[in-house]
This record gives sequence, C-alpha cells and structure tokens, in this order.
Amino acid sequence: MKALLQRVTGASVSVGGEVVGRIGRGLVVLVGIASGDTEKDANYLVPKIANLRIFPDDEGRFNLSALDINGDLLVVSQFTLLADTRKGRRPSFVEAAPPAEAEELFGRFVEQAQATGLKVETGRFQQYMQVEIHNNGPVTILLDSKEKL
Repeated sequence: MKALLQRVTGASVSVGGEVVGRIGRGLVVLVGIASGDTEKDANYLVPKIANLRIFPDDEGRFNLSALDINGDLLVVSQFTLLADTRKGRRPSFVEAAPPAEAEELFGRFVEQAQATGLKVETGRFQQYMQVEIHNNGPVTILLDSKEKL
C-alpha cells in the first residue's frame, strides 16, 4: 500500500461538479492499494501519517504532526500510484488490487483514519474526481507499507 501525502492549506475533491470532500489545513492522502495488501498495511500507514512531523513549529522546523495541529485529512483512492513504467510508454497497473478488494481495504483505511480523531473527508471510490490541492511548502512525501523496517 502506498500513500502520497501532500501538506496543504486547503483541498477539495469533486465528482461531476459536486464537492464531495473539503478540508482546511492538513494533509491530502492519496492511497494506492496493491494486490496482496491487507489491513496490516493500513495499520502501519495510518498512525505513521497522523504522527509524521511535517508541519512547522514556531521556528519553522518540521516538529509538528497532523495530530499536533489538529489538522484535517482528505483521503482519496488512487490506483495510479501502483503504475509500473519500466517498459514501454504506457503504464501498467497489474499490481493494483482488484476494485472490490481495494474498495473494502480503502474503507478500512478511512475508518482507521477517523479513529485518530482527525477530521477525515474522502472522494468517491472508482469515480472520476477533480482534486484541488493547495500544497503548502510544497511538501510531498511518499510512504510505502512494504518499506517498513
């Protein structure tokens, strides 16, 4: 499971022109679910995301987490994070989990994120979405549950 984090001052996600999720200061979390991922992957990533110190303190240092600042999370499923571009010019997505499996695990990921106490908004699974991101910094960090120690 991969999660691409973007520190934002605000963000929203729309489907068919309707805003379905909106946050203020916090993190946009784009989540890619691979075949073979389990709830253990979410168990690793969600606390990592909530506690990752990537917000500035009064001296401008990365010392505060989303929990510390009571930030918001906008969680959006994005299978394209699993793109394999090693061959040819068209990405392959064979590593992405099948939609039914991915949707269930994405739901569990969102439930765990909500359990942190942070405000959590989402897009709509398997829908074409417009995501508006006001990246702050910019700060963008990729987490991969397969790379944990």
